[in-house]
Amino acid sequence: MGSVDVLAAADCEQVLVVRDRATGATAVLAVHDTRLGPAHGGIRRARYPDLGAAVADAVALAQAMTWKAALAELPAGGGKTVLLDHDGLDRAAAYRLVGRAVDQLGGRYFTGPDVGTGDAELRFVAEATRFVAVPGRDGGPGDLAAATASGVFAALTALAERLPAPVRGLRVVVQGLGAVGWRLAGLLHAAGAELLVADVQPERAAAAAAAFGAHVVPPERVLATPCAVLAPCALGGLLTAATAAALPARGICGAANNVFADADAADVLHRRGVLVVPDFVANAGGLVRGALWHLAGERADDDRLRRIGRTAGELLDRSRTEDLPPPALALRLARERVARGALSPGR
Repeated sequence: MGSVDVLAAADCEQVLVVRDRATGATAVLAVHDTRLGPAHGGIRRARYPDLGAAVADAVALAQAMTWKAALAELPAGGGKTVLLDHDGLDRAAAYRLVGRAVDQLGGRYFTGPDVGTGDAELRFVAEATRFVAVPGRDGGPGDLAAATASGVFAALTALAERLPAPVRGLRVVVQGLGAVGWRLAGLLHAAGAELLVADVQPERAAAAAAAFGAHVVPPERVLATPCAVLAPCALGGLLTAATAAALPARGICGAANNVFADADAADVLHRRGVLVVPDFVANAGGLVRGALWHLAGERADDDRLRRIGRTAGELLDRSRTEDLPPPALALRLARERVARGALSPGR
């Protein structure tokens, strides 16, 4: 599929491809939808086989941000930047390039952290634009990863209530122990869950085992490990229809974006009675905190983040009543909200 076809299929408003002549750094900025408000979305640094794959990923991630903002009742739309990583990348120059491109959009798009991008990288972006959230900076929005983890925990709690089972003693596999996965593991440990962890970096898994008393699962065994809830917190594309058919879990709720590798996987899980909190519902906490800071000068408090759990619970209940997979239902509701028009920051 060509880049134009990708934009049309996703109904994407704008894609900007930028390159730094001196260093060869290349980035793709996608603004999916601004009908509810300015686009928000972080900067993902990753390796791509070619520019077409980077454009497709940026557009898909930006689209998910639109639905995430709508279901979180934010006056914001969806955007995303992907920075093409490679050996020898001049990170400072690359992130300054992104900053100049974000600034060029004049406030249509606000950016922040994502996979591969943390405070240090965002400070380079901030040299070139004010339309960026640097979580650790004085006067910034606060810890966005912690907010995301809090939202996932609230959604996972709502899922557990519908299994039904208390979080205390709940067997949960956390796949991926980056900034969000580590914090989620800590929240689950504090709540008394039976915690299993997996990460492609063995030292992270070992650290979680020491810090939280977690049992380490080899990454290749994540989809074969029996559990009550699987919490994907790494990169997307984890579940296919085939793996969904055999997954030994009763529920799925995590921070990873685009967790399904194909559209049929969600249908398979629904037919099996496996409860799924859509990723763009569960992982909205960072967006909530970042967007409210950008748009209203507010820091989202714990009550605002706990609303993610309420939304997740309502969605799971409607899914059962209407006999629709939660991701399909959530997508329908998000599209309806975008079509209805703007929301106020304090909503």
